[in-house]
This record gives sequence, structure tokens and C-alpha cells, in this order.
Amino acid sequence: MDLQDLEREAVPLPSVPELAAMIDHAVLKPTQTERDVVEGCTVARRERIASVCVKPFYVPDCVRLLKDSGVRTSTVVGFPHGGQAPEVKVGTSLQALKDGAAELDMVINIGALIERDYATVEREIASVVGVGHASEATVKVILECAYLDDAQKAIAAQIAVAAGADFVKTSTGFGPEGATVEDVRLLRSIVGAGVGVKAAGGIRTLDEALAMIAAGADRLGTSSTATILQELRERRGET
Repeated sequence: MDLQDLEREAVPLPSVPELAAMIDHAVLKPTQTERDVVEGCTVARRERIASVCVKPFYVPDCVRLLKDSGVRTSTVVGFPHGGQAPEVKVGTSLQALKDGAAELDMVINIGALIERDYATVEREIASVVGVGHASEATVKVILECAYLDDAQKAIAAQIAVAAGADFVKTSTGFGPEGATVEDVRLLRSIVGAGVGVKAAGGIRTLDEALAMIAAGADRLGTSSTATILQELRERRGET
């Protein structure tokens, strides 16, 4: 029995609405267009997922397509490498909020963290959190764990919590590795119960989703929403 089998057995099989409510459907690939946003929002409305996460350019379209659905529009800030100046990240956040985004997924300044310039990392997170919370938006802080050792992941998570983040998030999905069970478990142990953990990157199957939930994730970023929920229906005998 492998690690994912053990993790999967630790969590009761959720209902389809329960799992759907944990999913941020990602439409973030460089080649994805408005047509992909429309398709993603169609799935989102049908399944009543948590949010659709789009590139900032498509926030107005996503807001329009999800109107009155109960599904939130989320977008990315400092994506995918986190190297923008803090003022640029704040500007991106303000424009996205003006356009109607309700959730912001921001990438930390990875280089600053590795250099141990923790003050810069905390300051930029706090700045985005400040404008986000002023608009009652949720702010998720992407650590891009694949570039960090465990000590750095722990420090980054602690900084995010201190800066007021609502979630810490494992990955952009565009780094060298996506979410891992080990990283989710580590982040959950650091942030405790008061801050969310989002697993993102490489989650394509129901078993992978269940393993992340068992490890402590309460939000999942994936572009495989329809596939995962269909697998769940089949496993529950609901098809």
C-alpha cells in the first residue's frame, strides 16, 4: 500500500457537493483563451465549485459569466515567479478587485525569501492582504514549495500567517513540481486550524485530491475539475 492509499483511507468519501465546494478551477495556462474561461465557468456553475481562477485580463469576463451563481472569481498576483515589485503586486490586486475578483492568489518573492529578506516578504504579503481585506476578498499566498527546503517552507508559512493571509498555497502549477502530500501536511502543521491550506499543481485524479484533503488541504487548485467530480460520482455509484 503506497502513501496515497494510506492518505485516502484516512478520509471518508465526500459527497460531490462537498468536494466541489473545495475546488478552485484553474484557467491559467498561457495559451488558454476566453473560450477556456467560458468552458471553465460553465463547469463551475453546473458543479457549484468554490471559484474559477483566471489570469487578471479575464477577471471581468469571469465575473460576468459567474454572476448570481455563488461561484467566486479568483485571480493571480505576481504570477508565476513572484519577482514583481510589491507596488506592482498591489496595483494588480487593486485592478483585479475593481474588476470584481473576490479572491487573490499571490506569489511570494521567492528570491527574497531565499536571501532571508523576511521583512520584504512580509511587507509585500501584508500590502496585498490589506487591499484584499479592505474589499472583503480572500488572499492566498503561494509559496512555490518546490524551490524551498522544509525550513524555508515553514518560515514562509509563518510569515504569511503573520501578514494576515487567509490561505497558504503549495504551488503555482508552473514550477518544477506541484502539490505533494508531504508539503500539505507540513504547511498544515505550521499554520494550524485558523488558516487555510490550498494544494495546487498536478492534481488530476480523485485519488490525488483525496490524498491532499487527508493531509490537511481544505482547498484544491486544479484544471481537472470535471474529471475529478465524475470519478467521485462513479465511485459513489451516482452515475
